[in-house]
Amino acid sequence: MALDETNPFAAPSTLPFAFPPFDAVRHEHYRPAFDAGVAEQRYEVAAITGNPDPATFVNTIEALERTGTLLDRTMRVFLELASSMATPEMQELESELMPELSAHRDAVLLDLDLFARVDAVHAAASSAGSDLSEEQRRLVERYHTDFVRAGAGLAPAQQVRLKALNDEISQATTTFGSTLLAETNAGALRVSDRAQLDGLSEDAIGAAAAAAKDRDLEGYVITLSSPTIQPAISSLRDREMRRRLHEASTTRGMHGGDHDTRALVSRIASLRAERAGLLGYPHHAAYVVADQTAGTTEAVTGMLDAMAARAGANLAGERARIEAAMRADGIDGAVEPWDWAYYAAKVKAATYDVDTAALRPYFSLDRVLHDGVFFAAEKLYGLTFGERLDLPAYAPDVRTYEVRDGTDRSDSTDGTDSTDGTDGTVLGLFVCDWFARPTKRGGAWMDEFVTQSRLFDQRPVVVVCLNVPKPAEGQPALMSVDEVRTAFHEFGHALHGLFSDVTYPRIAGTAVPRDFVEFPSQVNEMWAWDPAVLANYAKHHETGEALPQDVADRLIASGEAGTGFDTIAMLGAALLDHEWHRLVPGGDPVPADEVEAFESAALERHGVRCELVPPRYRTGYFAHAFTNGYDAGYYSYLWSEVLDADMVGWFEENGGLARANGDTFRDGLLARGGAVDPMAAFASIRGREPSTQPLLRRRGLLD
Repeated sequence: MALDETNPFAAPSTLPFAFPPFDAVRHEHYRPAFDAGVAEQRYEVAAITGNPDPATFVNTIEALERTGTLLDRTMRVFLELASSMATPEMQELESELMPELSAHRDAVLLDLDLFARVDAVHAAASSAGSDLSEEQRRLVERYHTDFVRAGAGLAPAQQVRLKALNDEISQATTTFGSTLLAETNAGALRVSDRAQLDGLSEDAIGAAAAAAKDRDLEGYVITLSSPTIQPAISSLRDREMRRRLHEASTTRGMHGGDHDTRALVSRIASLRAERAGLLGYPHHAAYVVADQTAGTTEAVTGMLDAMAARAGANLAGERARIEAAMRADGIDGAVEPWDWAYYAAKVKAATYDVDTAALRPYFSLDRVLHDGVFFAAEKLYGLTFGERLDLPAYAPDVRTYEVRDGTDRSDSTDGTDSTDGTDGTVLGLFVCDWFARPTKRGGAWMDEFVTQSRLFDQRPVVVVCLNVPKPAEGQPALMSVDEVRTAFHEFGHALHGLFSDVTYPRIAGTAVPRDFVEFPSQVNEMWAWDPAVLANYAKHHETGEALPQDVADRLIASGEAGTGFDTIAMLGAALLDHEWHRLVPGGDPVPADEVEAFESAALERHGVRCELVPPRYRTGYFAHAFTNGYDAGYYSYLWSEVLDADMVGWFEENGGLARANGDTFRDGLLARGGAVDPMAAFASIRGREPSTQPLLRRRGLLD
């Protein structure tokens, strides 16, 4: 079907870097563009399968890479805005489109004629006489794996059931996401008396007032962030307020009502288990991990269980210090979960003589971005950033920057001279969407509006979303220590996309195994606390005074505190995710009213059940596991941290924030995406296989 040429998705954007024309996109454009994109790609696939010539890399694999461009540019915009601008009409359309998109993917990946051609190219590429490049062989292997894992080898009757399962899973996970967003907004804590906010900084109180105003409410509203432990709990002096906030967070999706997610969780887990069985796996976790660097669920649980045993000892010592701080505060009762973060902050302040909440005035958002995140990238990689005010934004406060390379790398990017100024080659565009809003899902993430590839002569357009509370009008946006860390983390993902230097989009940038993709972003966190970087951005927003060096030193040292709590919380989430996805095919679903019991038993089984330390995400609001694509993969954060901690050691051993180090890390790993084996890329830089010792040392888990 032909798409009306007035539809902004009908042709590639004429804006620089094919930047999406957000000012021209209307809601009514998505549906026809989607339908036309699906029809176009099916026509293109039919042309491949109808080719009478024997299957080759060019006429089959590369031809596949060239299909679906209309659908791709439509869905890249739609899916990102469905997360960051999730209005009711966007949510309704998402519920319609996701099952249809799933069905379309099945139609391509379960096309027997197409698979026969892919299989033939795969066999030829595996032969001794193949003349394909390493990147081409990797692409062939990736496509072949995609088809096999999608069920291309199943019998026709099995494929019918598989398609039905994929449709149901798509519907259920989409519903989970929209239900959780509604639940998170509904669970925001309304406060009428300012005195109840005692302990919060003035900018945090201002943000709470602004949140109430946005909802047309009087007083204040403390919005809920994605993880279990809410930032405000570490500062609120009113114990009852801490309890209310903690319970609002930990009961999300699990207290009945219109936004209860437990039945959805049970349904999703059962459907995934059945699909895994159909594909020949014992459970969904095994299906997922088989395509990751970990390889087996035994490797995953072995690492997590070993860490759990060590972290328990640290937790006992931390609890003793928490209880002592409570007694000193005149509280004789038992420590409660909502006390931990508050008194942990007090213990940290007393131990290291640093109050992290009081440091917010030194972390203004603009300085963190320009003088911290961008500054580190300039020193390490030679990048420069210039704001593009001529490009449209999809929401207020969204900003776009042109990213330039300090060295002309035109020969290694697209084969043409792309320099147009004295600052070097233009790499692409970086879009930052920093502030929280009711239509934005929780957490932080990176995505791409345009993926780099030499095949299409495209340079990347990446976007990073955070959820920093928007300040009251006229006030600066001040960030917490954790928000600063998150900004550097997500920009690490952005660099992975911006530095991509491959031919084929299917293996560009962050298209690497899920349990590897967090590694480069975690490495980038180290620069937040590098002395030279910290000194450049940590300046008081009113006086311009730099954060005193002794305070900076204590802040960095204080990062070692609370590793027992943090590790148990992370392990709890990773193991909970894994246990939900180890349900066997054909087993009885977990009833909605037994979800909490399942959760408790799973944590107990691995020795991480602790009433005082809930998992970083509980089942009812575990978006990573039930809607955001990290199903059976939340372990990736800890798995990747093994690589991260080891690579941080390499940077430190070789001079830290040095351009030579940045070039080595960029050229050997970041630029290669999925075009090389990721663990081989790691070893090529580190000089050996990764060691777990640096991570155990970082988290205080060595004997």
